[in-house]
Amino acid sequence: MVENRPWMAWITHLVLLCGVLLVAFPLWVAFVASTHAGGDLLSGVTPLLPGDRLFENYRTVLGSGLSASGGVPVGLMMWNSLVMALSIAVGKIAISIISAYAIVYFRFPFRMLCFWLIFVTLMLPVEVRILPTFEVVSDLGMLNSYAGLSVPLIASATATFLFRQFFLTVPDELTEAARVDGAGPLRFFLDILLPLSRTNVAALFVILFIYGWVQYLWPLLVTTDESFYTIVMGIQRMVTVADAEPQWHLVMATAVLAMLPPVAVVVLMQGLFVKGLVETEK
Repeated sequence: MVENRPWMAWITHLVLLCGVLLVAFPLWVAFVASTHAGGDLLSGVTPLLPGDRLFENYRTVLGSGLSASGGVPVGLMMWNSLVMALSIAVGKIAISIISAYAIVYFRFPFRMLCFWLIFVTLMLPVEVRILPTFEVVSDLGMLNSYAGLSVPLIASATATFLFRQFFLTVPDELTEAARVDGAGPLRFFLDILLPLSRTNVAALFVILFIYGWVQYLWPLLVTTDESFYTIVMGIQRMVTVADAEPQWHLVMATAVLAMLPPVAVVVLMQGLFVKGLVETEK
């Protein structure tokens, strides 16, 4: 029997409130800084209340960009990051779910060897294989392109492993019933396995979208054309300016804008994301 202790509820809510304040306070400071003039942030005292430059600062970074960092508009950099993140997330999920389906439901020579070769690539992150990958991308003429930003990053051993583990939990009776009904491999995959995997797909999409959005090292190597800069590269260039003080009010405005797409994805897909993690529908 669970005792009703009102004071415990108050303590729990107080701890949660402290946690929210701890996480939200830096975000609030960044937003407040993005609404002030540049000189207000160089006085040594960080303001905690919004200023009167909200629309002016955001219009500047979205429209003309920061001249000290090359003048690349933030809107263009956010579009590049969006294309890269969506390509990586969709590509990883598509390749992983198809490869996991082949490994689980098809019997071909060296099937498990292929799976373990895929799984072993977890020990080879981008940083380890970055030089040969860059050489291949350069030889294929994919520098300064959306394909060069996303294609080398779309393979995912982790997603393949997760989909394989889920497919192994699907009852064999379901497969037999589909075969009796005359469903071929493609129909079984599209009409049965894919709908059953929607929570897994949603959870992986959120994780992989954020993974693609925050990429820095690979875009830094494969892009020299400013029209293909990503938002993370843009923030770094705004901070590391030469012979001048960083315009922190514009940097903070860019940082706030950079947080919006990942937050929107998490908020819109949080229901399916939680289900995919706790496996309530499996």
